[in-house]
Amino acid sequence: MLRARHFSYVAFLCHLAVEKARRAKVQEKTGRTPPKTHDLVALLKQAELSPPEESRDFIGKLSGISTAVRYPPDLTALRSAYTEEVARAYLEGARRVVAWIHEQLKP
Repeated sequence: MLRARHFSYVAFLCHLAVEKARRAKVQEKTGRTPPKTHDLVALLKQAELSPPEESRDFIGKLSGISTAVRYPPDLTALRSAYTEEVARAYLEGARRVVAWIHEQLKP
């Protein structure tokens, strides 16, 4: 999506990647299917994970874009809000968070 210059989709897919990683940890921790939510902060609490300081703001920011990116009231405004620079920042942040969650999973 980055190469195709669909920058809002990059943010959306970053949210999905982090969400799915968190769901894996919730499943591991509780032994149950995680609830249907896109709230990354709620999933963190259920997994009893405390992210590194440098990732906390990013996780909150990423959690907040879920609805806006999934159901944009104005697609043109959404596209202009997500520049290549923003998309790259989301991608780097998501890679860092997913790697951290992966480290928290049992081998």
